[in-house]
Amino acid sequence: MAQYARTKGSIALITLTNPPVNALSAAVRKGITEAVARAFKDTRVKAVVLCGENGKFCGGADIREFAKAMSGPPLVPMIHAIEAGEKPVVAAIEEMALGGGLELALGCHYRVAHAKARLGLPEVTLGLLPAAGGTQRLPRLTGIPAALDLITTGRHISAQEALKLGIVDRVTEGNAVEAAVELALSVVGRPLAPRRLSNHATPLPADLDGVFEEVLVQVKRRARGAMAPVACAKAVRAAAELPYSRGLECERELMNTLFTSGQARALQYCFFAQRAAGKWSLPNGARWDNSRPRAVHTAGVIGLGTMGRGIAVCLVKAGISVVAVETEEKQLDSGRRAVRGMLERDAKRRGVTAPLHMITFTLSMQQLRDVDLVIEAVFEDMALKKSVFAELSRVCRPNALLCTNTSGLDVDELASVTDRPPLVVGMHFFAPAHVMKLLEVICGPRSSPETVATAMTLGKRLGKVSVAVGNCPGFVGNRMLKLYLDQAHFLLEEGASPEQVDQALEEFGFALGIFKVADLSGLDIGWRVRKAAGLIGPDVDPKFPSRHRQGRRYCPLPDLLCEQGRLGQKSGRGWYLYDSAGGKEARPDPAISSFLQEYRLRYGISARRITEQEVVERCVFVLANEGFRILEDGMAAAPEDIDMVYVFGYGWPRHRGGPMFHAAQVGLATVLQRLEFYHRQNPDIPHLQPSTLLRRLVGARSPPMQQWKQHIRSINSQL
Repeated sequence: MAQYARTKGSIALITLTNPPVNALSAAVRKGITEAVARAFKDTRVKAVVLCGENGKFCGGADIREFAKAMSGPPLVPMIHAIEAGEKPVVAAIEEMALGGGLELALGCHYRVAHAKARLGLPEVTLGLLPAAGGTQRLPRLTGIPAALDLITTGRHISAQEALKLGIVDRVTEGNAVEAAVELALSVVGRPLAPRRLSNHATPLPADLDGVFEEVLVQVKRRARGAMAPVACAKAVRAAAELPYSRGLECERELMNTLFTSGQARALQYCFFAQRAAGKWSLPNGARWDNSRPRAVHTAGVIGLGTMGRGIAVCLVKAGISVVAVETEEKQLDSGRRAVRGMLERDAKRRGVTAPLHMITFTLSMQQLRDVDLVIEAVFEDMALKKSVFAELSRVCRPNALLCTNTSGLDVDELASVTDRPPLVVGMHFFAPAHVMKLLEVICGPRSSPETVATAMTLGKRLGKVSVAVGNCPGFVGNRMLKLYLDQAHFLLEEGASPEQVDQALEEFGFALGIFKVADLSGLDIGWRVRKAAGLIGPDVDPKFPSRHRQGRRYCPLPDLLCEQGRLGQKSGRGWYLYDSAGGKEARPDPAISSFLQEYRLRYGISARRITEQEVVERCVFVLANEGFRILEDGMAAAPEDIDMVYVFGYGWPRHRGGPMFHAAQVGLATVLQRLEFYHRQNPDIPHLQPSTLLRRLVGARSPPMQQWKQHIRSINSQL
């Protein structure tokens, strides 16, 4: 769909019309093709301006078309026809020119952008590459280094950066379409051959081989097994070494390989799953977003530790006034300095003034009396949190929402000490809260739809991926994480080393292996949780602690490390050795190898060879297995929600889609068979026993993920 009009007598104005982002659907491509041909044939038309409806140029391809046979005019010939035309074509870029939208603009002879527009080629984030000439035209315009950066990362750039790189010819603060029309009038009659990017030679750096070698090392390290970034680099290299037509063939061949890959399917699944995560239904079938959320203008944050500081920064950056409360002057001063520093650094990076006036620091809970909502972020201790919530009931106005940033405590138990259980909800942020994208919104059994809607909407306003989960120990993310950690510890008992486990998981695609993550977080955090759960107490023999507790296998290795003062990076020693307390560079520690050998000898465990396959299968399949139990328990609305929790909160590699998607890709029958195998070897690990839902799905011949919930016998939604 493209509207055709004439303006200023001789300018054809072609407007893309496909809300919300004017994606290049088959109908839009057909409309552009016909409108451009009409303009080129019309003797009254001297130049053409391409623009988008509703102040948006083009958001790129219609991703929904990827799952079916393509129809309509292909994009590449359409862009070639625009570029080869004998009348100047100017792209008027407002708000966005992304993916195929930017490739369309690069096929135009001139480009004008509004000052607030964003441009980019984000195909790599969908497991693809820009396949409408983007990998060939952009390097000819910007040079190799800039093109490699933009195409292999998929990052969006501002109109100002695009101007510096030569991607656009003009930037305007005014109406981009009017500016494009003026430019079109001014270039009528000028030669067009120099404006056709496919005719350009690619500017080459002095050391071409060195540049690509360095970039490939960086890309492979950042990609962690993802194919698309490497393919993008290869396509750009073709632009450096081959004529345009042959480079385009290389681009097409690489795209064909990517398009049918499991990684592309996984990344596109993540794209849609992220959007679906915020649209779950309540147990009565009504959608939560049909409930009107409360307006949040002011918020309180209680506790200025690591989490509270990040939450306060999130709120202020979203334009919400904050009252930050601490109990002691020393912690208040430390928190004040940290929060102000974060806000000032962020403002400097964005070239704006830090909104320090929007946050008040205080020792008095009384200053929370007029806020719309409070987020409690004190130490993870039920008694402490209950005392805070009881005080909030006395201080806050009766309709203020009370939220807890807990990673696993019972939200309903906290609500029970308040005078307003329907207005209590969990908001589990992930550290650092001002960086991490995930927000678990925990629906207590008495949380009202309005309360949940407010928390979900606030999360979106904060730039988070909000996922609604039920109220159970560990919720979704940490409930699954515990079993993942257990498997890693059991593998150490059986013969693996921390670096072997971590290497296998990193090669699978995780940014950091599980033991490096534990050192980064601090081993004492899990130690405290285990103590609170009654797994560690005075009845445990410190010299020969039991390997079976609460009716199942237990690994005391992390407890023994903590008792030695090995707390991770903070102490300079954990599962790895660091140069000093607070050091970042993890090195294998011979002392850990001796520690594990002595442990196995003490308990009579014969070390065996652990393969990379076993590490990945036991750690990853146990995550999916617990995900099936979570679906059975009604603690998550859909497998997509579980996957988004892991992609955005726990470093799961996006190109593998999430634990549930990965299980489906591997094959549910295979997952079932491998779990049965490992459970026979380890009958004292109950969570290796395949879940009822997994067995039922395999019995039903592994239906698509969208049908999994149909095989739950009795859905008792906790949302």
